[in-house]
Parts: sequence; C-alpha cells; structure tokens
Amino acid sequence: MTTSDVPPTWTAQPANAPLASPAPTTAQLKGDINSGQTGDKNPVFDPALAPLGTDDEAAGRPPSAFRIELAHKYERLERWMGRSRAASSVAHDKRDGIALGFAAFAGCVGLILVAGIWFARAGLAGP
Repeated sequence: MTTSDVPPTWTAQPANAPLASPAPTTAQLKGDINSGQTGDKNPVFDPALAPLGTDDEAAGRPPSAFRIELAHKYERLERWMGRSRAASSVAHDKRDGIALGFAAFAGCVGLILVAGIWFARAGLAGP
C-alpha cells in the first residue's frame, strides 16, 4: 500500500512497439511514436485526449489506408534515412555529442577571452 495521494500510473512504463502490419492503422502509427520507433520521443506511453486521426474522422474525412501507410513510412523510414537505429537510440540516451561540442566551444571562447585580456594587460603594463 502506498502513502502517496497520486494514483499509480502506467504512463511511466516503457511502451512496446505494435506488431507489424501490411496495412497500418493510425493506432499503430501512434504506437510506433509512443514506443520510440520513430526516434522523436522517449519510449513511454503518451496519453492523448484525441487519438491520432480522430480530428480527421470528426471532420468526415477519415485518413485513407494509403495516407496512413505513407505517414507510417515517413515516420519510421524516411525521417531517419541515413541514420542507423543505433544512432537514434543514442539520441534517446542523451549521448549524441551535441552537449560535449557546446561545452568545448564555450571553453575555447573562454580561453580566447582570458588570453586576450591577459595580452591586453601585459601590453598596457609594458613600456
């Protein structure tokens, strides 16, 4: 028994990828996004008030099977073409090198500023 006022939630658990299908549905596309297969979010369940495709259905124009398949293709393949699955999983682990590059750049700028100030003071204190 927990002493927390917050009820237990399953949204913090990793989401599994849906099974592959020759005719994907919007629910499967949402499952791919939730499971991290598209590489653009962490692999956990993301609750939605209106599931993917609901607004199209409410407008009287549900997405065709071709459009769902096209979206599925672009989300899973085309977006990450040229990058391996390992590269996109590294981005989820926050070890993609961008932070290290930024820190190195900031350090170099700092060294240049310190050296410039030091040389300027040395030149002013001279003859």
